[in-house]
Amino acid sequence: MSLWAQIAEDWRAHGRDWTRPGFRAVAVHRFGVWRMGVRPKLLRAPLSLVYRMLFRRCRNHYSIELPYSASVGRGVVIEHQGGIVIHGASVIGDGCIIRQNCTLGLRRLDALDDAPILGKGVQLGAGAVLLGRIHIGDGAVIGANAVVLIDVPPGAIATGVPAAIRERRTI
Repeated sequence: MSLWAQIAEDWRAHGRDWTRPGFRAVAVHRFGVWRMGVRPKLLRAPLSLVYRMLFRRCRNHYSIELPYSASVGRGVVIEHQGGIVIHGASVIGDGCIIRQNCTLGLRRLDALDDAPILGKGVQLGAGAVLLGRIHIGDGAVIGANAVVLIDVPPGAIATGVPAAIRERRTI
């Protein structure tokens, strides 16, 4: 999929509002991934400067840190701005929703690539913290302010500190 097609898809996922900080952060991420495919490196250098400037703007102005090295699926929505930190080794599946003050990060400094892996359709509540190489199953819901240190099965809900896993009730 081309860069513009990805950005257009993200724009639709964010309610067709280009002013939303979440859309802007995801668009900058897509640009950062795209520019790594530009060859030779001499042509990539000015694009890298532009990416770094845009990344820092999203990080400092919107408080959304989403590096190009993170793997982000299609239709990912960053719902609200503020306090979002995503480690560069994180994997985010298609259709996930990330709300304000969420952290996807490391648990230990001796395992620098052990970042969370989110399946498809995962929803992160405000203030959720996911640490270490954990797998969050498709359709799982992480409650607000939950601290998740273990795997969450598909369709389950995780709440509390540390998070307790339970089946999600359907009404």
